[in-house]
Amino acid sequence: MIAAITAALILMLFCAGAIGEFVNRRPTIKMLAIAFLLLIGVVLVADGFGQHINRGYIYFAMAFSLGVEMLNTKARRGEKTRRHGDAEN
Repeated sequence: MIAAITAALILMLFCAGAIGEFVNRRPTIKMLAIAFLLLIGVVLVADGFGQHINRGYIYFAMAFSLGVEMLNTKARRGEKTRRHGDAEN
């Protein structure tokens, strides 16, 4: 258990800067991250009051939101490429 916590801490220290820059460059990802933190906070508070929320629902909601955001990001990137292509013609 101590080794796992130490490894996780070291991994977080190395990755925190890159992940922080990635999130700061993309406002929609920033909002998604804040929503995930809020969701996790609500689940923890509900657990504190003895109300069990099935983790499958939480994981599905997070995965679905992330998938939608990935599709939106890809669509915006394609839209930029088309706009730049039209400007050259």
